[in-house]
Amino acid sequence: MELAGFWVAVAVALAALFWWWNDYWYALPFRLHRGGVKLPPGNMGIPFIGEMPAFLWYFKVLCHPDDFINAKRRKYGDGIGLYRTYLFGSPTIITCTPSATKMVLQDESSFSMSWNNVELVGATSLVAVEGPAHSRVRALVVRSVNQPDALRKITLMVQPQVLASLISWSNRGRITAFKEAKKVTLASIGMYFASIESEDVLETIDDLVKGIISGLRAYPINFPGTALHYALQCRRRAKAIFRKELEKRNKFEASVPKNDLMEALMQMKDEEGNRLSEDEVLDNIVTLILAGYTSTSVAIMWAVYYLAKYPEVLLKLREEHMLISKKLGDLVTYEEIVSCKYTAKVVEEIIRMANISSFVVRTAKKDVDYKGYRIPKGWKVACWFRYFQTNPEHFEDPMCFNPDRWNEAPKAGSYLVFGGGPRMCAGNMFARLQVSVLLHHLVLGYRWKLVNPNAGMTYLPLPNPTDDVEIDITQI
Repeated sequence: MELAGFWVAVAVALAALFWWWNDYWYALPFRLHRGGVKLPPGNMGIPFIGEMPAFLWYFKVLCHPDDFINAKRRKYGDGIGLYRTYLFGSPTIITCTPSATKMVLQDESSFSMSWNNVELVGATSLVAVEGPAHSRVRALVVRSVNQPDALRKITLMVQPQVLASLISWSNRGRITAFKEAKKVTLASIGMYFASIESEDVLETIDDLVKGIISGLRAYPINFPGTALHYALQCRRRAKAIFRKELEKRNKFEASVPKNDLMEALMQMKDEEGNRLSEDEVLDNIVTLILAGYTSTSVAIMWAVYYLAKYPEVLLKLREEHMLISKKLGDLVTYEEIVSCKYTAKVVEEIIRMANISSFVVRTAKKDVDYKGYRIPKGWKVACWFRYFQTNPEHFEDPMCFNPDRWNEAPKAGSYLVFGGGPRMCAGNMFARLQVSVLLHHLVLGYRWKLVNPNAGMTYLPLPNPTDDVEIDITQI
C-alpha cells in the first residue's frame, strides 16, 4: 500500500512537472536570476507545444476564437491586458488592451517584426526590414497605392475587370464568392502591381499565395510534409514567376514604360543613388501582392455575405449609389466613391467584422517594463487585434453587423484592423477602395442570396464561412 502511494505521488509530481514545464523552464529561472521581476500572469503549457492545443481547440474545434482570450480573463483577471503563454514554438506575451498594444506597435527601438521564417515574407521586403530601408519602400508604396492621385487611377483601372467578373457571375447563376473575389482581386492587383494579365499565370499565383498563407501561422518546423516547408516552396515558385518578368524588363529596359509598382521599385534609389537589388524588388512585389490580395478578397467575400444577411443595409447602399450612377455599367470616379458616406461606413463595418488578421507578432529587442510587469528580451509579443473588434467594451453588440455604429468614431486604439504605428498597412485605402468599387456595381446591377445561410465558420488560416459564401446571383 505504501509503495502504491509512493508511485501515485511520483506520477502526480511528474504530471505537474510536465504540465508546468514551460513555466519552470522560462519563467522561474527568469525570476530567480533577475531579482524576482514580475512577469504577466498566465500558463505556458507543456514542453515544446505550450498552449497550442488550447489555441487550436478554441480556433479550430469549438470555432469560438474569442474564448481563447476570454478564458484567460476569467482565470487571471483583466489586469493591464498582458498574459504570458507559449505559442508557435516561442515564449510569448499577449497584449489585448489598446494601451499595451499601442506601446508595442509604436516602439520600434524595443520591438521588431517577427515571423516564423523570414524567407516566407521576404527577407528584404517592406514587412521585414527596418530603419531607412523600411521608410523608403513604405513611402513609395504609399505614393503608389494609397494617395488620392494613385487611387483615382486605380478606380478607373479596376472597373473593366470588375464589370466583366460580375457579368460572368450572373451568367453562371451559382458561384462561390470567396473563389470569385480572389480572381477579381488578383486580376486587378496583378495588373496594377506587375502588369500581369495571363489567366494561367494568375491562377498559378492564386494557388501559390494560398500555400504561402497556410505557412504564416504554422508551427515553425521546416521539413518535407509540414505546412511551413510547403509555404516556403510556394514562396520560391512565386518569386521565380516575377523574376522572369524582371529579367524581361531588364533586357528590354528602353521599351514602353509599364507604369506599375514593379517598375517603380526597379527605379527607386536610396540616398546614395543606389537602386534596389533584384532580390529586394522581388521580395517586395511578392509580399505586396500577397498582402493586398489577401485582405481585399476576404473583405469582398464578407461584403457579399453580410449584404445578403442584412437587406436593409443593401437597400440603403443601393439608394446611395443610384445618386451617382448615370447609366448601369458606367465607370464611377474616385471622387464619386468618396462622396458615398454610407458606403464608407458599410466598408468599415465589413472590415471590422471580417477580422482578417487575428494578431500580429513582434519580438522584444530588450527587456521592457510596462506598468510593473516585465516583457523579457527575445520573447515574442502577440498583439491580439481580434479581441479589440469583438470586445463589447469597445463596440456595442460587437457581433452584430451595424454600419451605423460608424456615425461616431471608435474609442482610441480600439480599431486596429490595419495595424498601427510605423507598420500600419501601407495599402489600407487601396483595400477600402477596391471593396467600394465592387460594391457600387454589385448593388446597382445584381441581386443575390446565400445558398447556405446557416453555414458554419472556420477561423484558420483566415476567418470565413465553411462554404466560402456560395450564392445564387442574377442581374436586376
